[in-house]
Parts: sequence; C-alpha cells; structure tokens
Amino acid sequence: MMIINIVGFLFMGLIVWWFWLYKSKEAVNINAETITIVLENGVYKPSRLKAVQGKALTLQFLRKDPSPCAETVLFPDVEVSQDLPLNVSTSVTLPAMTTREYPFHCPMKMYVGVLVVE
Repeated sequence: MMIINIVGFLFMGLIVWWFWLYKSKEAVNINAETITIVLENGVYKPSRLKAVQGKALTLQFLRKDPSPCAETVLFPDVEVSQDLPLNVSTSVTLPAMTTREYPFHCPMKMYVGVLVVE
C-alpha cells in the first residue's frame, strides 16, 4: 500500500512539473513578420519565442490537439484572445510591445508559452 502511495505522489509531481513548472530554455528567434506555432500533444511548439521590441507581430497558430482547452489562446498582458479551430491555421496579431516577457496560454494554463521581447 505504501508503494502505491509513493508512486501516486511521484506521478502527481510529474504532472505538476510538466504543466506548470517546466520552462523551455531554448527560444526561437522571430526574424520574419510571421511564425507558425503548432498545438500538439499538450504543448505549444515552439513554446518560447524571441521578438524585437517596437514591431507589431503576427503569429500563426495551428491547432492539432482536439482538447477543448486548446480552443483559445490568451495573451493577457496585451489583452488579446483568439479562438483556434482544429486543423486550421489562425493568425493572431499582436501590437508593438516593450522589452519584457509576455506569457501566452490556454484558459486553464495547461498549454503555456512565453514571448520574449528584446
């Protein structure tokens, strides 16, 4: 019985780490005006983006994950919300931003990413 409890706690810890604590160190530079972000298998790919400050930006989201949580992407710091239909590329236009990190996520924050503006 004790082993089952320990294994259960390990799995709960893994779930917490995967959905809320893990942060990718690699960032994809956005050289062009547009980049495609794929929602697949519970993650945004890529989930960490780098952009230049002071330039408006268009991100293309392609949702391949049928999860209801993936239906919307939110950029709360710039008050942008966009519905993402399944298997359709959807444009999300962001205004010119100042230097800092801007998180983006689904409504339940199970899918998370960050836009680093430098």
